[in-house]
Amino acid sequence: MAASEIMRRIKGRSSAKLFESFPDLKRHFWARGYFCVTSGDLTEEMIKEYLEHHFEPKVDDNFRAED
Repeated sequence: MAASEIMRRIKGRSSAKLFESFPDLKRHFWARGYFCVTSGDLTEEMIKEYLEHHFEPKVDDNFRAED
């Protein structure tokens, strides 16, 4: 998945949750851009192995906004 798609999803979901919890916020919460950088020589296989062994898949959306 491209970094741009990941950022689109993060910004979209977090904005929706914040606007739901705080309706007085203005409609444009995030700036247009983002910055993404990687380091090291990681292969796709190394990343997959890391993710498979370090995270349990979550079915529900666990993003919470508190007052």
